[in-house]
Amino acid sequence: MDGTDLWGTLFDFRDYGALLVLLHNSVIAGAVLGLMGGLVGYFVMSRDLAFAVHGVSELSFAGAAGALLIGVDVVTGSLVGSLLAAVLIGVLGTRARDRNSVIGVLMPFGLGLGILFLALYPGRSGNRFGLLTGQIVAVDNPQLLVLVVVSVLVIATLLVVWRPLLFASVDEEVAAARGVPVRALSLVFMVVLGLATAVAIHVIGALLVLSLLVTPAAAAARIASSPPSSRCSASPSR
Repeated sequence: MDGTDLWGTLFDFRDYGALLVLLHNSVIAGAVLGLMGGLVGYFVMSRDLAFAVHGVSELSFAGAAGALLIGVDVVTGSLVGSLLAAVLIGVLGTRARDRNSVIGVLMPFGLGLGILFLALYPGRSGNRFGLLTGQIVAVDNPQLLVLVVVSVLVIATLLVVWRPLLFASVDEEVAAARGVPVRALSLVFMVVLGLATAVAIHVIGALLVLSLLVTPAAAAARIASSPPSSRCSASPSR
């Protein structure tokens, strides 16, 4: 087979329409995750929580693996693990140093627990690796519905707390002095981060959650100084 034939085999779009119908749910899931991940990712970077994303994803992976072992819905297990990690980090890690210590404990614990559950799981090996690398081509209607509902909840919550959360992310001490409930906002955002991580596990896997919630925001930070809504932290006269 020469180079032309190989190129034609790899990039043959004659059946593209038929394939697109088969991947209907996958396309919608990717678009929804992209929108949600872009909004959550901005605050992940501005609040220096990239390490927290990794910690939450490890415990989310453990929850999903445990659910797979006992025969419960994987998304439900992932949600339980993510929310548990998010609450622990939000309550115990108000300062960056404390937060990193908590995450450093949760990461090996979640990873070890998840690997133990997968080792005990007697089913197909594809289901095991799907938790790590995702199964975007296997998003069924119930999973897509959960993804859309949780994403709408995450986006709606961010829109409600956007201004005070942005203020607290830019200058936490000044925000606290102005009466902004910094601690409560931190816990709310950690729950939002946990929800976003949990619904992303099945689609892109625990190993690639960072690429969704960190990489786009980190790249955007290189070319944009701040969002227009950053004016919420302007002078007290407003």
